[in-house]
Amino acid sequence: MGKKKNGNEFLVQGGILAAAGMISRIIGMIYRIPLLNIMGTTGQGFYEVAYQIYSIALILTSYSMPLAVSKLVSARLSKNQEKNAFRIFKSALLLTLVVSGVVSLIIFFGADVLAGGVMKMSMSAYALRVLAPGLVIVSVMGVLRGFFQGRGSMVPTAVSQILEQVVHAIVSIIGAYILLQYGKTVGSEQRDDLYGPAFSAAGATLGVIAGGLIALIFLVLIFYAYRGKLRNKIRRDKTVEVESFGFIFKVLILTIAPVILSSTVYNIQNVIDSAMFSSIMSAQGFSEEHCADLLGSLGQYYTLFNVPLFMANALGSSIVPPLVRAYENGNREQMHQKIEMAMRVTMLIAVPSAVAFIVIPKPMLDLIWGSIDNTVAANLFRIGAISIIFYAASTLTNAVLQGVNKMMSPVKNAATSLVIHVVSLFIMLVFFHWSIYAVVASKVIFGLAMCILNSHDLREAVGYVQEKKRTFVYPAVAAVIMGVVVFVLQFVLALVISDAVATVISIVAGVCIYAVSLLAIGGLTEAEILALPKGVKIAAVLQKAHLLK
Repeated sequence: MGKKKNGNEFLVQGGILAAAGMISRIIGMIYRIPLLNIMGTTGQGFYEVAYQIYSIALILTSYSMPLAVSKLVSARLSKNQEKNAFRIFKSALLLTLVVSGVVSLIIFFGADVLAGGVMKMSMSAYALRVLAPGLVIVSVMGVLRGFFQGRGSMVPTAVSQILEQVVHAIVSIIGAYILLQYGKTVGSEQRDDLYGPAFSAAGATLGVIAGGLIALIFLVLIFYAYRGKLRNKIRRDKTVEVESFGFIFKVLILTIAPVILSSTVYNIQNVIDSAMFSSIMSAQGFSEEHCADLLGSLGQYYTLFNVPLFMANALGSSIVPPLVRAYENGNREQMHQKIEMAMRVTMLIAVPSAVAFIVIPKPMLDLIWGSIDNTVAANLFRIGAISIIFYAASTLTNAVLQGVNKMMSPVKNAATSLVIHVVSLFIMLVFFHWSIYAVVASKVIFGLAMCILNSHDLREAVGYVQEKKRTFVYPAVAAVIMGVVVFVLQFVLALVISDAVATVISIVAGVCIYAVSLLAIGGLTEAEILALPKGVKIAAVLQKAHLLK
């Protein structure tokens, strides 16, 4: 886990995390096919509500830990302070165990109040109780991942993510099926058909616990395998000033608090959206089952929407250690170079993804969930796909601002954007009666506001102004060309072959068309390709195909 001298090492490490995230999301989409068929959209709605509450609890207990530990460990290793870096790890582990344990108990015993009283989805309480113990598991896992990331290695995080998702998928499907049958039996006795979907959603959440536990065991084994080398490094450390645990706890809290605030404000919108949607729709006379069905469609939207966002999350995690080193060394040019490269790579993924979700959302959804009606979910994508670009950019700039010690900037910006978002959502639901479509429309506004505010603060903090033409315009032009061709191709092919085959061919063709178009208009240079993970091999293939000059 030694440091590498390659200036673009963070791209390689980010590529590892992005690849793992993409594999995890692919597994997530695959297992969601049978899972949604088992639970139905109603069960999916109950699952989404429970998971949204759980997600907020994760933010409070563990979401900030990988980034915070990575940042603090990296800062001390930049000064060769192995002892202090390890003390950061031990302090973070103790802190997260206490906090996650307390919050887990609150979630478990307060499930009825949270699900029924706050979210107006009482049947989500069963799934919420199953999820509660997962907070402790994921919290400890977050500290271990942050420790490895701070030492410059994303591999343990990447492998553990894939292991977690594989086990998650298998256990979720089995749990959902078994508990669905049990729930139907209970439902027939209680004369309430909602018990089947509710218990099925609870069964699906068993996968979260099992997957997290396996991933945690893997990380612990890796840590123990590395402990001998770590002891030698600590023994050779000649640091005179060893930081006290009291000081470290203070630094951890000061580092974590802004991240928690920012992440909570940034992510609590899903909980607010569901609570507002269910409450307002209920007041307008709609049943809990109807609301759960629509929230189930929204869950489909979230599942695919988050796939391209993993690139921004991965690059955000990998850019922090080198960015911290450049910032502490006062190397502004190096900071600007890393931010620009990370943003460019992020947009190369986000822009075409948004266009694809706009032009052929229903064929893609039918390919994945062919047994249900995907009309509502497809319309959600047509309205909200553009926000993929905004969310990807704001996620990356959040990490950058935190990396240059502007910890409160994302908090302030997220809070401002959230107020705008909530007001917009209220108007769309109450006055325009846009139903579930109001949720994604207001998210577009939130993402745009975050981008504008973060860009302003980044310029003020380190004088960075994002280059526009090569970062946004070129990918947009190539993506539009791709979108037109894919739309026409899918429509024509669907007339002569099955929709599923037509969609697969169109997607593959779209990827090729986008790449060729981007290279043709000069949107990606040879030097930039060489800087990417496996860039030499990619450049060689492109040169043989005469696509690279």
